[in-house]
Amino acid sequence: MATQKPWSGRFTESTDALVEAFTASISFDRRLFACDIAGSIAHARMLAHVKVLTNKEAKAIVAGLESIKAEIDAGQFAWSEELEDVHMNIEARLIDRIGEVGKKLHTARSRNDQVVTDIRLYLRDGIDSLCPALGDLQGVLLDVAEREAATIMPGFTHLQVAQPVTFGHHMLAWVQMLSRDHARLQDCRKRVNVLPLGAAALAGTSYPIDRVYTARLLGFDTVADNSIDAVSDRDFAIEFIAATALLMSHLSRFSEELVLWASSAFGFVELSDSFCTGSSIMPQKKNPDVAELVRGKSARVIGDLVALLTLMKAQPLAYNRDNQEDKEPLFDALDTALACLEVFTGLIATMKPKPEAMRTAAQKGFPTATDLADYLVRKGVTFRDAHEIVGKIVRHGLETGKDLAQMELAELKVVSKAIEHDVFDILTLEGAVNARDHIGGTAPAQVRQAIARARARLSDEAGARASERGTG
Repeated sequence: MATQKPWSGRFTESTDALVEAFTASISFDRRLFACDIAGSIAHARMLAHVKVLTNKEAKAIVAGLESIKAEIDAGQFAWSEELEDVHMNIEARLIDRIGEVGKKLHTARSRNDQVVTDIRLYLRDGIDSLCPALGDLQGVLLDVAEREAATIMPGFTHLQVAQPVTFGHHMLAWVQMLSRDHARLQDCRKRVNVLPLGAAALAGTSYPIDRVYTARLLGFDTVADNSIDAVSDRDFAIEFIAATALLMSHLSRFSEELVLWASSAFGFVELSDSFCTGSSIMPQKKNPDVAELVRGKSARVIGDLVALLTLMKAQPLAYNRDNQEDKEPLFDALDTALACLEVFTGLIATMKPKPEAMRTAAQKGFPTATDLADYLVRKGVTFRDAHEIVGKIVRHGLETGKDLAQMELAELKVVSKAIEHDVFDILTLEGAVNARDHIGGTAPAQVRQAIARARARLSDEAGARASERGTG
């Protein structure tokens, strides 16, 4: 394969070997090859469309590029560090294969608009892989929520028992967090799906190109409106990593809860042996390593976001070589988020809740105290007075070792004459849970309705993604 630099006419000395190695990006940007070839095929067809290339020339270029893709897919392509990047490797091989006409492919474009086009194509595909993975995890969570819609567990604030909820309701909280992640990624996709090709180095080109035609071939919604911004913009990449960083933060929070719940101190869930590991020295140990690693990998993606923000913060317009450093954080964020979603889906699908342990924990810490205060308010007591009354009853419970539901009516009436025998209808865990019978509440009937709404939304989102893929 020819290794002559495209700028060799200007220089009288060859590139230092250290510089060759330092500036090469082929070790990580070769993964863009399919996007690079797709972009080049569209560019060649556009050049023929506007008569800059003949149809014969364009067909030769397209056939050559398709054969190169087949070589790469088959693992038969010889990558060269001397040619720096994926773009020059493919172009050099094209010239090898089809001769002089291959040199015409780069007419009316620069590596500046070529690389950012490749990244946008790659990232668009990445989002289209992440969103179904998000849907898969939400689907598994909904399955758990449906089975455990009435399973009582303690709800926590400050990691202290607060009020009883259901395990299904808690799973729906995770579903809601992931739904926002999906919405952010879909919104980001709109700004990713903008064609920069045609901006050339920074000022556009004097050739009579048809950027709208190229955009249509590649499935872009629109074309970048300013050539300087087109080659220097990495906002879309930062936005994507920000969305994945928030997704990973959510997965990290889920993981933290699973680590706690699987511990002997909580015992709320049993994680499958197939998603845990043991200790090299303590034979009794069963460690929630998957959850811990997902929690740890969130730091990587947050770091990727900081790296890209820092990379871009002081760059003058337009393109600068600094931007070569945008790809590794971007690739890492995408790879990490996708891997974590896939393994987490398996972890949740094989998890076994322990209702008895959850119920026992929910009985501690006076979880129905707020229900008692609400009961007093309905009896005509102001909420502030009700709050104080219940506080005194809780103190009595602490002194006697009794939960509210275990107290005799006479004990309760000592503190407030407003309390009657019907109070015991709301002091049970089931009574407290069922009382939250409104949209977003933890009553099992509401949980099941929320599950149905979530399933319908997932179906709509899957349909919208399929439609989006059909148009680009």
